[in-house]
Amino acid sequence: MNIAGIIELIITLPTGIAFLVFAMLLWKKQKISLIHDYHHSHVQAQDIKAYTRLWGIGLLIMGIGSCLTGIIDFVFCTEIGWIVFITGYAIGFLIGNKAQKEYNGSWFG
Repeated sequence: MNIAGIIELIITLPTGIAFLVFAMLLWKKQKISLIHDYHHSHVQAQDIKAYTRLWGIGLLIMGIGSCLTGIIDFVFCTEIGWIVFITGYAIGFLIGNKAQKEYNGSWFG
């Protein structure tokens, strides 16, 4: 029995699912209120759809990476899943950064 893998799965899977839920709320429902006010203070009304879409995609990639990390490390009893985690978060962050620069001007309004 791989106790470390079980603990890792218990932590990364719910975290990933939470990211997936937030991603869908942002992307499909355009719930811009899930993002802190200063992160979207300069986003124009006509850009909300594109802004929340980019953020939703970024969070979706982070969520998938987090879920896969726990599953890969649990099933294969390895730490290779953390490469997926780091890659997913890096790509998701870059997409979020693109949304910030393109539609808000910067990270802090």
